[in-house]
Amino acid sequence: MMQQYFVEQAETYEEACLKVREKYGERATISLRKSVQLRKGVWGALFPKEGVEVTGLIPFISPPKQRLYIQEENESPDLETVKRRVLAAAGQKSDPTMLAVLNEVRTIKEKLESQPAVQPQFLDTHPTLQRLDELLILNDFSASYRSGILSRVKKEFSLDGIDDFDAVQDKVLEWIGESISIFHDEGFHTLPRIIVLVGPTGVGKTTTIAKLAASFGIDNMGHKVRQLVLITIDTFRIAAVQQIESYGTILEFPWFAVEDFDELKKTIAVNSDGTDFILVDTIGRSPRDMVKLGEMKQLLDACGSLAEVHLAVSAAIKQSDIADILRQFEPFNYRAVIVTKLDETLRTGNIISALAEKGKSISYITDGQTVSNDIRKATVMHFLTNLEGFRVNRILLEEKFPEADSDRLQKWSR
Repeated sequence: MMQQYFVEQAETYEEACLKVREKYGERATISLRKSVQLRKGVWGALFPKEGVEVTGLIPFISPPKQRLYIQEENESPDLETVKRRVLAAAGQKSDPTMLAVLNEVRTIKEKLESQPAVQPQFLDTHPTLQRLDELLILNDFSASYRSGILSRVKKEFSLDGIDDFDAVQDKVLEWIGESISIFHDEGFHTLPRIIVLVGPTGVGKTTTIAKLAASFGIDNMGHKVRQLVLITIDTFRIAAVQQIESYGTILEFPWFAVEDFDELKKTIAVNSDGTDFILVDTIGRSPRDMVKLGEMKQLLDACGSLAEVHLAVSAAIKQSDIADILRQFEPFNYRAVIVTKLDETLRTGNIISALAEKGKSISYITDGQTVSNDIRKATVMHFLTNLEGFRVNRILLEEKFPEADSDRLQKWSR
């Protein structure tokens, strides 16, 4: 009975263990693992494309002709003896390539002998991973997002490092922050700037339009600083027209209710001169009503190709519903997501994981009913500091995710 070294690579440690068992059976023992780069990558857009490599030993019965290459359990030749035997068998007494191979074998052997065997099931039951998974579940992160986080912890932390829960937690918060994409406007040069807000019924689109109007057009002293125009295409609901009329009257901005493509296009053209912003409110539609969504998309084409479409999504709905909304409103080519009603939920993992897995950016957040104050630019820190149960190291995280000009929207420039 003799032993053979093996090296296998896979996307995760669990996959590598499974691969070893399938190829070499239960007798194989994994003794060393390390992170490596795989050509195909892993985890897509959410996490870096890395893999894991495992090395170990497997006992096997060697054919008689291979006795010169494998050390038997009952024999103890030193490395020089093995080297002479191999070189003699190869007929190459001083081949540099063969010597290099032997030196590499010796290095691997020394590493394996110095490392304790790692059992595949050990990390899965580690208290740090169990506690971390409980926190992710508490915050309503999706199963696939949680799996990606835990897999990355197992790949990037050593057996000693994973015992330090605070260090692991700090790094996980950093990874969560990296998965949150913030919409950054590089400046707009064409006036008026047209912003269209779409989304399902009940997410607070009309109120959000009013909040944007107040924040863009009114300063902290209540003075008008920009010229805005409010437009609604939701003429089917009397309450919707009354809402936009009320907001326009209070804020002293002109408002219009339009019913079709031609009327919308004409209203924008007539009111463009001297206007900084045109904010367009739309009809709340079910994400499953594809016919109505298609009709609304055709109407909104009147806003022109430079119009910014933002999708309003409530933070107070479950992750699977958020994913459906993101997918069904794709035909509108929305540039970013406005997360509404953050004050109505204690959990934000649902919105973080849904947007991260779809690769969507967040532009603004709303967290109250006060029109003039309860809206702000989205920031990574706002989401991280609202996670339940995590110990947030603000100094560390604020260095990585600064919040410049985040409280109000007054600093938009022309």
